[in-house]
Amino acid sequence: MHIPQVIAGELKIQLQQVDAVIQMLAEGSTIPFIVRYRKENTGGLDEDKLREIEDRLQYLTLLTERRESILKSITEQGKLTDELQHKIDACTRLQELEDLYLPYKPKRKTRGTVAKAKGLEPLSLFILDNPLFDGDIMEFAAGFINPELGVNSAEEAIQGAKDILAEMVSEKAEVRKFVRESLQNDSTVKSLKREDDSFKDTTNEKLKDKDKKDVYKIYYDFQIDIMKLKPYQILAINRAEEEKFLKVSLVHDETAMLGGIRNNFLGSVPTAFEALHSEVIEDSYKRLIFPSVEKEVRNTITELAELHAIENFAVNLRQLLLQRPFNDKMILGIDPGYISGCKVAIIDQTGKYLEGTTIYPHQPKNKATEAKELLNRLVKKYNVDVIAIGNGTASRETEQLVAELIKDHKLNTKYVIVNEAGASVYSASETAKKEFPDLEASLRGNISIARRLLDPLAELVKIDPKSIGVGMYQHDVNQKLLAKKLDDVVVSCVNHVGVDVNTASESLLAYVSGLNKKLAGNIVKHREKKGPFQEREQILEVAGIGEKTFEQAAGFLKIRNGKNPLDNTFIHPESYSATDKLLSMFNFNSSQIKESIGLIDFFVEKKGFKKVASEVGLGEPTLKDIIENLKRPGRDPREDVPPPILRSDVLSMADLKEGMRLKGTVRNVVDFGAFVDIGVKQDGLIHISHLATKFVKNPQDVLQVGDVIDVTIISVDAARKRIALSMIGKP
Repeated sequence: MHIPQVIAGELKIQLQQVDAVIQMLAEGSTIPFIVRYRKENTGGLDEDKLREIEDRLQYLTLLTERRESILKSITEQGKLTDELQHKIDACTRLQELEDLYLPYKPKRKTRGTVAKAKGLEPLSLFILDNPLFDGDIMEFAAGFINPELGVNSAEEAIQGAKDILAEMVSEKAEVRKFVRESLQNDSTVKSLKREDDSFKDTTNEKLKDKDKKDVYKIYYDFQIDIMKLKPYQILAINRAEEEKFLKVSLVHDETAMLGGIRNNFLGSVPTAFEALHSEVIEDSYKRLIFPSVEKEVRNTITELAELHAIENFAVNLRQLLLQRPFNDKMILGIDPGYISGCKVAIIDQTGKYLEGTTIYPHQPKNKATEAKELLNRLVKKYNVDVIAIGNGTASRETEQLVAELIKDHKLNTKYVIVNEAGASVYSASETAKKEFPDLEASLRGNISIARRLLDPLAELVKIDPKSIGVGMYQHDVNQKLLAKKLDDVVVSCVNHVGVDVNTASESLLAYVSGLNKKLAGNIVKHREKKGPFQEREQILEVAGIGEKTFEQAAGFLKIRNGKNPLDNTFIHPESYSATDKLLSMFNFNSSQIKESIGLIDFFVEKKGFKKVASEVGLGEPTLKDIIENLKRPGRDPREDVPPPILRSDVLSMADLKEGMRLKGTVRNVVDFGAFVDIGVKQDGLIHISHLATKFVKNPQDVLQVGDVIDVTIISVDAARKRIALSMIGKP
């Protein structure tokens, strides 16, 4: 198998594109570097396609290694035929390989192996190879009686032969493929509430609580065509089964299944041993095939559901990380709480921690007046522009307090609710301890909340992505795949935005193309010791950074107000000379980037894009990127994202009425809709049917995390704390 050719065929791209990507990956190039700076080599493949190539390369490499191992094993057994090798060589999936290997795989003790040890394999082969036999099979089987081996009668001999045949049926690749495809395409998933009540005796309080709430009630008597089963339903059913609330099975047409197995194993021609074969096939199916293949099929649909959930999490995470920063703002962050109080922190426009305190406006201390006086003093002392309030415990009570503060003192300050998921994880982390060694863990979360508003990306990279809370069933999916996918998202976002090498934290730098935690730490130590970097070339002076690392990282490390204006763009140092040549072609230089804005396009179009690219020695994609960076030097791609909603007043559930129109911020997008913060304690849900007037297959096609939208309230259930919203109005 020629792996690049297989990948090119699967992804419908040219072979030379795949070859180029594989070669660059082997040389140590990163996906962010390749997608931005090697467009000519890849033919402009986007990041998603590059990651597909990387994933398929890993899978097919594993497949090749497994194929070689299987071929070696079968060869050593002396059982490799040309036909079998051809089938093995043609496999493109690991499951197909394992099916072919099953008859030759070393086995533990089974009924079939025991029968073979008793010398009954020739009898089983005779039954299989003589479909027209017209004698008495019992008389023939009597010839295999051997008390020394444990065969005391013809009946025992026949039973042993049937056991051998049953295993032969179960090990035939075509049979397993037929059963697998039948279950995957034509079965019904059925779940029923467990009747034994065994789980009620558990000491697991979590299960008892869930039982009281009947969170799985919808699945207590549930069945659906397997092809119509939604990913979130699969994960919910799996969790309920794991927690012993449900019994789950795949229901199918057993008669049709047995008939299909017979045809795949024996063909369609009747034999003299029809009754015996029927017994063998039914036994093989019920005892050996179905339990195994049912598990495989459920694993397969679970894997697909997990991949879907992981992808959904990744999309939401990306949108959250790429939220617009609140640049140049003085921010007061509040981590709300009751008994332990509300932790307050002030940060400046660079994120520097200035002052912190604790207020106790809520029960049990109820020092609201004192809290407002203290907040008012801090707001005026530091000219606070915006107050960031965490959305956890006591969030809405704190919001009410802040709204009253703004109103009572006629402040120009606004407030915003910030998702605080993972703030406690950060507070206790080594990163937080290193940043604020003199503060208690409880006094760090408020700083994180404030910084999340200032620059979401720079702050959230310090937290395990799984703790950020913008997905569903993240604890039920493959944790290794989830971690890799989310890490890829963070890497993509950091390199999409770029970082200021003179202000970026060690956590942020570690995600830059070509860097790692150690090199990021070395960069921070270098600038602390020798001062800010004045130009990109100085990055080569950092311990551990050589030419290859510099090549991968330099374009993403920006320097504001440095010696060379190009250092504050995504233009790679390797293209500086070509960029200077481009500018000089139109009588500009690198110090005149601002003057060249608006004129470069005109001059290039007049002279001819291809001609200019040829004269400066660049590919057309790279030239296009350079021109875009010259037009918008230092641009943050997040500038195009709408800012979060700033508020000065507060709503409660009691204020909500059907038909009311409000603005809201999308907090999470899931398979069945989106959760939206409309300014009350409970997020509202827009069901997928209320996202648009047309059919919506995937909510991600309509909404993204962070979107600011207009919604209509269609129902309010105060008792159950549920708010139904619509983007198309009341039905």
